[in-house]
Amino acid sequence: MQKLVLVVLSCFLAFNGSAQKISKEKEKQMQWFEDAKLGIFIHWGIYSVNGIDESWSFFNDYLSHDDYMKQLTGFTAKNYDAAAWAKLIAESGAKYSVITTKHHDGVALWDTKCNDLSVVKKSPAGRDVVEPFVKELRKNDVKVGLYYSLLDWSHPDYPNATRKIKRYTDDPERWNRFIDFNFCQLEELSKQFKPDLYWFDGDWEQSAEKWKAKELSEALRTWNKDVILNSRIRGYGDYETPEQGLPITRPDNRYWELCMTMNDSWGYQHNDHNYKTPNQVIRILVDCINKGGNLLLDVGPKGDGSIPEEQVTILKELGRWTNKHAEAIYGTRAGIPFEHYYGPTALNKKGDILYLYVPHKPNGPLVVKGLKNKINRMWVVGNGTKLNWDIKMNQYWSEVPGIVYIDVPEKVLDEQVTVIAVLLDGEVDLYREKGQVIESN
Repeated sequence: MQKLVLVVLSCFLAFNGSAQKISKEKEKQMQWFEDAKLGIFIHWGIYSVNGIDESWSFFNDYLSHDDYMKQLTGFTAKNYDAAAWAKLIAESGAKYSVITTKHHDGVALWDTKCNDLSVVKKSPAGRDVVEPFVKELRKNDVKVGLYYSLLDWSHPDYPNATRKIKRYTDDPERWNRFIDFNFCQLEELSKQFKPDLYWFDGDWEQSAEKWKAKELSEALRTWNKDVILNSRIRGYGDYETPEQGLPITRPDNRYWELCMTMNDSWGYQHNDHNYKTPNQVIRILVDCINKGGNLLLDVGPKGDGSIPEEQVTILKELGRWTNKHAEAIYGTRAGIPFEHYYGPTALNKKGDILYLYVPHKPNGPLVVKGLKNKINRMWVVGNGTKLNWDIKMNQYWSEVPGIVYIDVPEKVLDEQVTVIAVLLDGEVDLYREKGQVIESN
């Protein structure tokens, strides 16, 4: 019996993530993030002027650093409407948003006093574009996330200038000046904007010791005790951030988020029309929810501050779907193993409502296997239609639960992904054994 319990436990852990020891304080701090499920990433910077790769275009020698920086003269932000941005993000159903305050090119989007390289001082925009956005997010009850690149390929005291060119290899005095600069900017951001979350990037070029990652994480929590940090700070973050590729198995960390573009580019690129459809985006979101994670979906505004229509269309349809299916999204936890249902699932916090996501038109009834619980009720989320179900192979002499068949009328199907709620008589209880035979006496 003890061996059987361990086998069942191992199956759940394999699907729902490792058994991390997390303090109550940590759980409380991370609750809003774990409940959020959807965030909007914003990559905005001077790279959107010519529509080229952000920072990487000069680092990889596709063009010179000087030519890259000439885009500063075209960064006008003349059509930038922070209120409209925040309203659209809230409408999409996102519960938090992360904006690039400074990418690897070193160009700050706020009025930094730590150096002179900012759109406030060097571009026609001539203003802090982070501040109004932060204010509008808070008006819309959307959590504030700030992206910050730890490395800075434009800073005179940072060792790497491009992939091939180094300013120096061993100069502790210059390196310490650069670290002081990072701390200076992050203190500004922390005290001015009081973000709910920091999204770090660029940590791969140096060690935790060189970044002073431990000291930095402690300073950030001193400036803002409840701030959440992503994983890209050399082991001192709170959650994992897989990028672009959808995880096939759940990441080890209980808390995680997939960051993903709508097309193939983070920043605006006028030649990139390879957009995902709203259906594809919603199904990826569902896959993240199924594994207990979040989706951080990227938006790339143009240099004038307008958001491309293709991206607006995706966000609006995403908002229609999330608004309709809110109960099966926010505050849910990872679902049941795939052996029990041919598709993604999720559970409410109490564990007594099982949500079945239906990303296609069913060819026959839906099937749920190995469910020990009694089913009290079923309904179509966002529609309210009650559904009937039938149970086959429920033998009185066997501990193996019967197979549940659910007919879903075509008229209740959502055009993207339909969601069925199954109310159980208690916390979900699954049969994970290998079957049973009749034993003759």
